[in-house]
Amino acid sequence: MDSLSVSIIVPCYNEEAVLNQTYQRIKNVLENEKLTNHAIIFINDGSRDSTLTILKEISSKDKKVKVLSFSRNFGHQPAVCAGLKYCTTEVAIIIDADLQDPPEIFPEMIKIYKEKQCNVVYAVRRERKGESYFKKLTAKIYYKMINSLSETPLPIDTGDFRLIDRKVIDEFNGLREKNKYIRGLISWIGFKQEPILYVRDSRAAGETKYSLSKMIRFATTGLLYFTKRPLKLAITLGFVSIIIGLLFASFIIIGKLTNKLYTVQGWTSIMVLMIFFGGVQLLTVGVLGEYIGSIFDEVKDRPEFIVDQKINFEE
Repeated sequence: MDSLSVSIIVPCYNEEAVLNQTYQRIKNVLENEKLTNHAIIFINDGSRDSTLTILKEISSKDKKVKVLSFSRNFGHQPAVCAGLKYCTTEVAIIIDADLQDPPEIFPEMIKIYKEKQCNVVYAVRRERKGESYFKKLTAKIYYKMINSLSETPLPIDTGDFRLIDRKVIDEFNGLREKNKYIRGLISWIGFKQEPILYVRDSRAAGETKYSLSKMIRFATTGLLYFTKRPLKLAITLGFVSIIIGLLFASFIIIGKLTNKLYTVQGWTSIMVLMIFFGGVQLLTVGVLGEYIGSIFDEVKDRPEFIVDQKINFEE
């Protein structure tokens, strides 16, 4: 494997508790497999702890370790995008710094890449250790929902942990959109993609940086960027509401003509109708608002990230 050039892309946000261990495990795998032509690209995503200090220490001792440090926290996906933008090798492997995804399966990923002559090897979680039942359930529901809505099906139980080759990297870097949903975009790009099963471990140290609100925002991005079906669903709900309204209006008119006392009654039915139609309208406006907000972000054309420091990169 020593002829293959590989970059390991590691986004980091407040990972001081695990960084040295992450570096050592990745380095051991690369050296054991004689992957001498390698680079480890750490992206410091505006960490507020000593993450950058530790990365500077590591990179001063190992020139194959490259560091990109953002001017502030831009998010996990922009951090991965930065790593891919500055990657110059034949293949790149994306992995989080928390060691839930084990570096020890790098050789198997590369083996599949070579033997099956594919462009992407994506890791599928056969088991998820250290995660709550709620998170596992919501993840399963989310993937089923996005696959039922999206025009581009996504592999279930996968994350950004994957190997991608130069062809896919170049195509990905050529995409001009902001707020990228990486796992979805790589599926959308296509080419030959093969899975590899693995057991996802618990975090080696530290705490997860994805709160419930961030997970919901991330899931919403995936839904909005890969399907227009929510807009069609809103239109369908509007038509259904009109039909229900017409039927109910007909029911009221007939009731008024056949029963004079009917006009005194009906407070409950009026409230139910108001709540129903109000809910449909708010849902429709909300869906439209999300799409308009996404358009607004794209039109501003701001950069996905701003790099403050680059270490061990050739000018």
